Amino acid sequence: MKKGIIAFSLLGACISVTAQKVAFTEYNLKNGLHVVLHQDKSAPVVAVSVMYHVGSKDEQTNRTGFAHFFEHLLFEGSKNIKRGEFMKIVSANGGQNNANTSQDRTFYYEVFPSNQLETGLWLESERMLQPVINEIGVKTQNEVVKEEKRLRVDNQPYGNFASEVLKRLFTKHPYTWVPIGSMEHLDAATLAEFQAFNKKFYVPNNACLVIAGDIDIAKTKTLVEAYFGEVPKGAPVVKAKYVEQPITKQIVDTAYDNNIQIPAIITAYRIPGMTSKESKMLEMASAVLSRGNSSRMYKKWLMIKRIHYR
Repeated sequence: MKKGIIAFSLLGACISVTAQKVAFTEYNLKNGLHVVLHQDKSAPVVAVSVMYHVGSKDEQTNRTGFAHFFEHLLFEGSKNIKRGEFMKIVSANGGQNNANTSQDRTFYYEVFPSNQLETGLWLESERMLQPVINEIGVKTQNEVVKEEKRLRVDNQPYGNFASEVLKRLFTKHPYTWVPIGSMEHLDAATLAEFQAFNKKFYVPNNACLVIAGDIDIAKTKTLVEAYFGEVPKGAPVVKAKYVEQPITKQIVDTAYDNNIQIPAIITAYRIPGMTSKESKMLEMASAVLSRGNSSRMYKKWLMIKRIHYR
């Protein structure tokens, strides 16, 4: 125990020494959109990102997978962006983009040469203000998501382990299912349900716009107002609260998967929420131990492998 405390202390000391203060401007538009601006003129590029406070935890138990589905669906286009043109516009203007979904949020971003800042703002404002959600887009993206699930989960060795672990760690919280959700639930959903989900969660008062890079703060504020100020504020999004009882004893269980030829042992821990100090400490410890080729566990495995094959 003492060794663990010392390790955390040293880690904290190292980070405090190398920590660098990042200056930023933070404010809200009248419609509730939270805006964060950071100027960095070290390179002539700018990143425009929008995070929506909606993830798989915000889904109904009989409609799982909606948040991840919308990560795909909101690339279908808008009233001013033709279907299939979103990514073409990004590429044509020297940019790159992507999106991802977790249990807690959905995140979209573009990186452009800094003289294309307005392009990024226009694209994200179109996604927020007037996305086209119709039967064609829903059917198309439903097949895309199914293929992703087949590739990353169903046909991947150990691909279902995360799902099996979450079922055992959470009994009341919607963290019990993985973000990709159930294909049966997506198949059963109506167009009206998808439209209602968008109207509820993909609103400015449930989002955060972050712009970082080679920008002028005053000019960027004006542009943000011009592109996002007209987006109507949505109804307040009320988040449900869930309380899990502490895990008081070790949980040992077995799961089976037809893709697995070699058994594996998975160890998982339920840790404090991301807003807690303990969560940040554990995140740092995880990075030191297992993130990347310089991590301690990776180096240890290499050492064991070399000894084994001598």
